[in-house]
Amino acid sequence: MKYLDHLEEWIITFLIGAATLIIFVAVVHRYAASASIPGLQDWLLTINLSWAQELTIIMFVWMAKFGAAYGVRTGIHVGVDVLINRLNDRMRRKFIIFGLLAGALFTGIVGTLGATFVWDNGAHHAFLTLIGSPVGDIPEGPTTPDLEWPTWMVYSAIPLGTSLMCFRFLQVLVSFIKTGDLPHHDHGHVDGLEDEAPSVDVDFYGLDDNLHMHDLTHTMIGDNRRNEDERRRAAGSADHEERRTGDERRSGTDRRQQDLGGEPK
Repeated sequence: MKYLDHLEEWIITFLIGAATLIIFVAVVHRYAASASIPGLQDWLLTINLSWAQELTIIMFVWMAKFGAAYGVRTGIHVGVDVLINRLNDRMRRKFIIFGLLAGALFTGIVGTLGATFVWDNGAHHAFLTLIGSPVGDIPEGPTTPDLEWPTWMVYSAIPLGTSLMCFRFLQVLVSFIKTGDLPHHDHGHVDGLEDEAPSVDVDFYGLDDNLHMHDLTHTMIGDNRRNEDERRRAAGSADHEERRTGDERRSGTDRRQQDLGGEPK
């Protein structure tokens, strides 16, 4: 499982890094080729980078599909669950399980339909050609405009990425049933940077935004602050009650002394 996690991260990292580099080179080439520099302009015009935009779009699509699966595994997807977080633990557990099952069902259906589409869009023809079987009237499938790649290779991101996302939903579901934990991600933390303690005791991200599901073992965001406020209010009420009782006792003593004619001699 650890190898699959690393492979997922490597694919996403490579795709976003390579796409950024390609589009940067294409933009620099476009502006440099428009400059009237003898020799350099002629040489740059001989380089064809018209395929760069199409390739980067394909890479970003693949990155998005695998990134969605990564988001399920790490818990970075945003979800609005204002009502669910206010339910008791028993009901909240049922709703979380239902939500994970619904996500697995949806992604499973999309992955199955995507695989059927890819198979009929040219993957069947390519497979029969690879193994040397007669293809008959099975269509070869279209190609992309610039790169002239078979479109079934491009569209393979749908069944592959969505099926991985379905697997991640089931993985999180099994882990939640066993431990009661959900993947957590601190949106205020940046990987690679060490967290520095603030000069004052303040939690900038301790906001109860109700945008993410909370499991049954971790304290909900803002609970510590609310509990502390409640304890302070309770302590303040106790102090106020004690002072009021003391004032009543002193006022009663003063009234008795006045009835007896002042301080005894």
